[in-house]
Amino acid sequence: MLSTGVDIEGRPPNLEPVKAADAEKVAGSRADIAHNEVASLSSGTLGDNTHRKLKSRHIQLIGIGGTIGTAFYVQIGKGLLNGGPASLFLAFTIWCTFILAIAMCMAEMVTYLPISSPFIRFAGRYVDEAFGFAAGWNFFIFEAAMVPFELTACNLIIHYWSDAVPVGGIIAITLVIYGLVNLLAVEWYGETEFWAALGKFLLIVGLLIFTFVVMVGGNPLGDRFGFRYWKDPGAFTELYYTGSLGRWLGFLQCLIQASFTIAGPDYVAMAAGEAENPRVVMPRAFNAVFYRLTAFFVLGSLAVGILVPYNDAEMALAFSSGAPGAAASPYVVAMNRLRIRVLPDIVNAMVLTAAFSAGNSYVYCASRSLYGLALEGKAPKALLKCTRSGVPIYCVMIVLCFGLLAFLQVSNSAAVVLSWFISLMTASQLINYSVTCTSYLRWYAALKAQGVSRDKLPYKGLFQPYAGWYGLCGCFVMTFVGGYTVFLPGQWSVATFLFSYTMIGVCPVLFVVWKIVKKTKFHKAEEIDLHKNLDEVEEYQANYVPTPSRNRLEWVLDWLFG
Repeated sequence: MLSTGVDIEGRPPNLEPVKAADAEKVAGSRADIAHNEVASLSSGTLGDNTHRKLKSRHIQLIGIGGTIGTAFYVQIGKGLLNGGPASLFLAFTIWCTFILAIAMCMAEMVTYLPISSPFIRFAGRYVDEAFGFAAGWNFFIFEAAMVPFELTACNLIIHYWSDAVPVGGIIAITLVIYGLVNLLAVEWYGETEFWAALGKFLLIVGLLIFTFVVMVGGNPLGDRFGFRYWKDPGAFTELYYTGSLGRWLGFLQCLIQASFTIAGPDYVAMAAGEAENPRVVMPRAFNAVFYRLTAFFVLGSLAVGILVPYNDAEMALAFSSGAPGAAASPYVVAMNRLRIRVLPDIVNAMVLTAAFSAGNSYVYCASRSLYGLALEGKAPKALLKCTRSGVPIYCVMIVLCFGLLAFLQVSNSAAVVLSWFISLMTASQLINYSVTCTSYLRWYAALKAQGVSRDKLPYKGLFQPYAGWYGLCGCFVMTFVGGYTVFLPGQWSVATFLFSYTMIGVCPVLFVVWKIVKKTKFHKAEEIDLHKNLDEVEEYQANYVPTPSRNRLEWVLDWLFG
C-alpha cells in the first residue's frame, strides 16, 4: 500500500553490528541511560523522558487492542436493528475507505518524525499553535472518556454471570488494575496489551469461522440458513420513516455506528515516541493494522447480518432493557437461537478481556496525549514528571480520575451511560481525524513549498493529497451528522444533544481563547518548521541497537508478530 525508504534495520548499511550485551546495556535502566548518549536521544524529543521500550510486536497489536472493544462484539447489533444487514455491511465498508485515507496521512507524518503524541503536536506545528491546543485537548477528552465507557462495559459483562459483586466494587477493582499496569514500565503495558489483543484476534477469527460453519448447516438444528435473513425479513429496514427516506436514515445510522466503531491508526501513532526502531516498525504497523482492521470490521459486519435478522426480538429486548454482558451480542443471540451451549459463556469471557484491553489502551493513549500537551507548553509543566521507568505518573493518575465517571452507573442504567459516552466520543473522534487530515494537507503544502521530495520520505502514501481531502471532507460532515436524530419530530433529547455537539462547540472556543491569549498565527507553507526534533530522531536511528529476545518464546513471538 505504501513505500518505505529505509533498510530493514532502520540504519545506514555500513553500521557495524553490535553485540547482544551492548544491546542489553542500551535497553537498561534509567540510571544506565543517563550515561549513554544514544539512549538519551531515544525519546526523539528534547525534554521527553519516556523510553523506547515497545517492540514491533507490541506496536502491531496495540492498534488492534485499542480499537476493538465491546462496540465490535455487542454494540454493532444496534446498527443491524437500525439499518438491516445490507446497510450495516455497506456502511462499515465505506467507512473503512475513510480510515485508509486517515491512516495514509498519519503514517507519512509519523514515520518522518516519530515523537510522543505526534499528530497532536503536528497540528500546532503545521497549522496554528491554537489549532494544536484545541486538537490536543479534544483528543485527550476523547481518550479519557473512553476509559469510563469500557469500565461501564466491564461491569455489564461481569453481571452476565452474577450480581453478587456491586457495581462500585467492579469499577474500583478494574481501575486499580489499570493503574498498576500503566504505572509500571511501558514494556509491561506493552506485554499486557500484546496478550490481551492476541485474545481479541483469536476471538474475531473464531467468530468468523463460527459464522461460516453454522450458516452452511454445522449447528445442532442442522439449519442451512445461509443468507436467508437478507431475503426475509430483508436487506434493509426503515428507521423513523417509511419508504426510501426510512431506509436512508437506517443506512445513515449504520454509518454513524461505523464512524464510532472503526479506528486504529491513532493508537499506533500514539506509541511512536516509545517504539523501538520507529522508522522501520511504524510503517509495518500502519499497514498491518489497516489491513487487519478492515478485514475484521468488514467481515464482522457481514457476519452479523448473516447470523441474526434485523427484527430479532431477543436482541431488541436485550438492548432496550440493558441486558448484562454479551447478551445483546448478535453472536450470542445466534448461539441461543441455534441451541448452542457453553459458547455464549466463552464469548462473554473473551468480550470481557476485550473491554479490559480497550480500556487499558485508552489509559495509555490519554496519558500520553496529556504528556504531549505538556511537552508543547499547552498543559502544566508539572505533568512532565516521569518515573524511573519513563512513565508520566501525573498524567496517568489524572486519566484514572476520569474513570471515576463510570460510577454514574450507580444512579443510572448502564445502557443510558453507555449511550452518553458513545455520543460524546463519536464527535471527538471525528474532530480528531479532521485535525489529522488538515495537519497533513498543511504538511504536504510545506514539503512542496520548501522543495522536499516525498520520494525521500521513510513512508510515502498513495493518492495524496486527494486522500487527505477525502478523509477531511468525510469526517467533517459526519461530525455534524452524528446527533441528527434530536432534530427529528418527537426525538428531542437535551442529554443527547449536549453529548453529541458539546465538543463541536468547545473546540472553537479553545482555539479562539488560545489564539487571543498567545497571539498565535497561521503558519504559511514556506515557514513551517519541518526539522524540529528531526536530528534527534535520525541520530537515534543511526545508532539504533536491536534488543535481543530474552528467551525462545519471545523470539518466536517477535518473529510471528514483529
